[in-house]
Amino acid sequence: MERIHSTSAAAGSTPEIGFLLDVDGPIASPITRSIAIPSIVDDLVALTAAGVPIAFITGRSDAFIAEQVIAPLWAAGLGEALRMPGARMFGVFEKGGAWARIDADGMSETVVDESVAFSPEAIGAVRELVAARFDDTMFFDETKRAMISVEQRTDVTAAEYHARQRAFQQEAFELLADLGIGLTYGEQSHPDAAGAAPYRVDPTIISTDIESVLLDKDRGAERAIEYFAALGDLPASWRSVGDSRSDYKMADYVHGAGMSVAHVDVRPADGMLERPYPVLTVDDLIHDEAGARLLSHWRTAIGA
Repeated sequence: MERIHSTSAAAGSTPEIGFLLDVDGPIASPITRSIAIPSIVDDLVALTAAGVPIAFITGRSDAFIAEQVIAPLWAAGLGEALRMPGARMFGVFEKGGAWARIDADGMSETVVDESVAFSPEAIGAVRELVAARFDDTMFFDETKRAMISVEQRTDVTAAEYHARQRAFQQEAFELLADLGIGLTYGEQSHPDAAGAAPYRVDPTIISTDIESVLLDKDRGAERAIEYFAALGDLPASWRSVGDSRSDYKMADYVHGAGMSVAHVDVRPADGMLERPYPVLTVDDLIHDEAGARLLSHWRTAIGA
């Protein structure tokens, strides 16, 4: 298995590279849920100015990315960086359920794929479930447009949240099934009237997403690559970066499209997956510390 170390590439080398970045974990701290390491901001702005295409591919909403990612980048000079020749940035939210371009004018109006979104009835039912039974450890994310997300409160411990998460997921599954929605949760499956199960209950370490089965990181990667390709030549190689097993799907798409890619796993303790492309770690670092080291490495490597 390859590993990235802090030693930089030879001076003057300019590798053609592009980044597909999960946000929670490699960029935003899973504890503060914001960019907690200042170098991440500086390096993302510098890499953008150097012409490195950067896509944020996340389960987070557009509102979260605008506030917690784009706002600090903008304060650090992202607007000017995006005026540089070849500068490209894109945001894919809710695992492909929504997206927006990010250019020198800021983040564009978000496009939402209404074909995968939930009905107001389903959204309201889960909102009421959280308020009635689970708001001591979690909150309903009102910013989501295509999926339903319920997240750990920042004033409770991970252990307290996880002790309640499974119960919430089971009750949400049963509630939505009673509404006639076809969905799966683990080994459980409830078909809709047409015999299909187009939605799933998908746990993360800090949240539960209830989403269309069509949404995932490979869909997000495809949308980002298509956007970058429309603006100019694509780099020779890509790095996808994430902290969950589903993040490998970003690299799966790039590899399947015939391009060179390596995936950087910033939480390898969850189990690294075997893939036909390189899977990297960043020394012994995890989460945003690993993300910070990786971005610093590439900023030095290309002389940005």
